[in-house]
Amino acid sequence: MGRAVAVAAGARTRAHPNPWVGAVLRSVDGPVFEEASDAPGGAHAEVSVLSAAGEAAEGATLWCTLEPCSHHGRTPPCADAIVAAGVRRVVVGVVDPDPRVAGRGLDCLRRAGIEVSVGVGHDQVEDQLAPYLKHRRSGRPWVVLKLAATLDGRTAAADGSSQWITGPEARADAHRLRAESDAVIVGAGTVRSDDPSLTVRLAEGPDPLRVVLGHAPDAALVHPALELDGDLRVVLDELGERGCVQVLVEGGATVAGDFHRAGLVDRYVIYLAPTLLGGDDGRPLFAGPGAATLSDAWSGQVTSVTRLGPDLRIELSPPASGLQNQPENAVFRRPERKWAGAGA
Repeated sequence: MGRAVAVAAGARTRAHPNPWVGAVLRSVDGPVFEEASDAPGGAHAEVSVLSAAGEAAEGATLWCTLEPCSHHGRTPPCADAIVAAGVRRVVVGVVDPDPRVAGRGLDCLRRAGIEVSVGVGHDQVEDQLAPYLKHRRSGRPWVVLKLAATLDGRTAAADGSSQWITGPEARADAHRLRAESDAVIVGAGTVRSDDPSLTVRLAEGPDPLRVVLGHAPDAALVHPALELDGDLRVVLDELGERGCVQVLVEGGATVAGDFHRAGLVDRYVIYLAPTLLGGDDGRPLFAGPGAATLSDAWSGQVTSVTRLGPDLRIELSPPASGLQNQPENAVFRRPERKWAGAGA
C-alpha cells in the first residue's frame, strides 16, 4: 500500500479534480505492476494496472488506495474490470465516500468471491486524499492558506513592497500548490495593489480557476476571473458546487485573516525567508484583531518543515482538521449530486 501511495503522488496534478489513486498488482508468479489515475476521461488506476498486467492478473493480489468505483461515469466500473480479470484478492486503503460508490464497489467484489481487505494504510491514504475526501463528504473544497513572510513575521514592508520576500525555490513550490488546486482565491485589494496573474508558470500543471473576493478592475491580469462576495462559507459552497476539490487562498492579509478566524483553513503553508524587517510597521500575516491574551492564541500542529533554497516551508494543520475544523454553525449540503469532473 505504501508503494501505491507513492505512485498516486505522481498523478496529483494530472488526475484532479478526480481522485489521484495508485494501484499495485502482484501476480502469482511474482512480477509486480503499478499504475496511477490518468487525466479525467482516461483510465482509472485499477484499469491501467490490469491492462499492464494482462493475463498475469489472473489470481493476483491488487492494492489500491481508494475503493474501486462501481458506477458508469465517463469510463466503465473498475470493480467489473477487476472481476473480469480474475483477481483473487483486493486490498483497499479507504472506502470512497462518493455516494455513487460508498461501499458498492467492495460489495461487487465480494459477491464475485474476491477476498477484500479494507483499511490497510488508512491514515496515509486519508492524508494523501484529504481534499477529495472532504469534498465528497461535505460538498466543500479543502482550503489551503499560503503565506510568505520574513523571519519576523512580515508579509510586506511599510511601503507595501513584497516582491520578492522568498527565493525562486519557494516561489516554484508555491506554483506547484497552484497547479494542485482547482481554484486560487485573492481579495480585490490584492488585485488592485499587486495585479497578480495567478497562473502556473514555475511548475508543471494546469492553471486554476481564479477567484476574486470583490470586484477586480477590468484591465487586471487576473481576468478571466470569477468574482464572488459575501460570507466565506457561501463562497466555499459555490466553489464546491463547481467541482473544486482544493482551493488555495493567497491573500492578502485581510482575506487570510478572515479565513483563519472563521476556522475555514484545512492546511497552512508558510514560507519563511531569512530576512528581518526589524520593526512593527511592516504588514503582518493577518490583518485585523489578534488574540487578546496568550491563552486565547491559536495553536496548530507542525506537520512538516522543508528547506527550499534559503527559505523554510512550514506546513501546519489546525487543532482539528477536516470536517471537525468547521464551526458548529457551518451548514453543509450533503453530496446528493454529481460534481463537475467527477466519474471520469
